[in-house]
Amino acid sequence: MKLVCFAVKEEAPGFRKLAGPQSGVATLITGMGRHNAESAVRHFLTLQPAELVLTCGFAGGLDPNLAPGAVVFETTDEELADRLNQAGAKPAKIICADRVAVTVADKQALRKATGADAVEMESAAIQAVCRELKIPCATVRVISDAAGEDLPLDFNQLYRPDMTLDMGKLAWTIAKAPWKIPGLMRLQKRCQFAAMKLADVLARVI
Repeated sequence: MKLVCFAVKEEAPGFRKLAGPQSGVATLITGMGRHNAESAVRHFLTLQPAELVLTCGFAGGLDPNLAPGAVVFETTDEELADRLNQAGAKPAKIICADRVAVTVADKQALRKATGADAVEMESAAIQAVCRELKIPCATVRVISDAAGEDLPLDFNQLYRPDMTLDMGKLAWTIAKAPWKIPGLMRLQKRCQFAAMKLADVLARVI
């Protein structure tokens, strides 16, 4: 079994469409954040052993040279790294954070402090589980927002403690600032584009 993990369902449809139903390939939506990711992956692997785990989804760009749609990866498995390179992904240093990097200043600070090229919120936990269980693993992420751009909303203010999006808070926030709607629509389209770029790489690797 090869396990392909995504934090949220919006990251997965492109892969599901391109890869199609395949025996021996499972897709898991873990939920956002380290705790949800570790819990979901550990539970899955207790029920179904895997020969490979990919932790995938969107990432914020920290390297100014990474444009939206660029697919990056991190793994210690040389064979897997070769396959990802051949599929069009670029090796990168990816940091796992506890908060969404919302502003250009946030991203610059992370870049300076860590030297990382991209930031996301789940992969370190999944990688740790795979190291414990001795399963080959790679982080494969696509840049959804570049280093030089702010997100249209501070999404950190909109998540519940369990890292699910509070739709009531989102609606209220938009109602108070309707001029942010175009930015949110652009982000949505960007994410759809990024998800397809990620799916193209994953389909070649799987």
